Amino acid sequence: MARGISLLSLLATLLVVGWLLTAQNGQSPTQSETVQAVQQAQQTASALTFQQAQTQLEQSHGINGTYAGASVAGFGVTLVRADAASYCLQTGSGTAVSHLAGPGGTAASGPC
Repeated sequence: MARGISLLSLLATLLVVGWLLTAQNGQSPTQSETVQAVQQAQQTASALTFQQAQTQLEQSHGINGTYAGASVAGFGVTLVRADAASYCLQTGSGTAVSHLAGPGGTAASGPC
């Protein structure tokens, strides 16, 4: 009797797992949706990185009165151009390059 119940519960478990796998395969995202989600995540990460670097640049500007010579080491961005009143930060490589012209700018695709 116990052996029959064990086999029945094993069969029920296998049916549930099979159903879950079938249901999951029917709702998988398309390749374009996946690419779009990855691009959105990269843009969000770049925006956060730029925001952190901007904070560092503003601190340096407050102390020195210029953006020139400021360091953004450790933030994953490159300070491409900096003078007394403005700067341009850049991150990424290849076709995934984005930049931020500041102060007060927003992240945009492409190099500085």
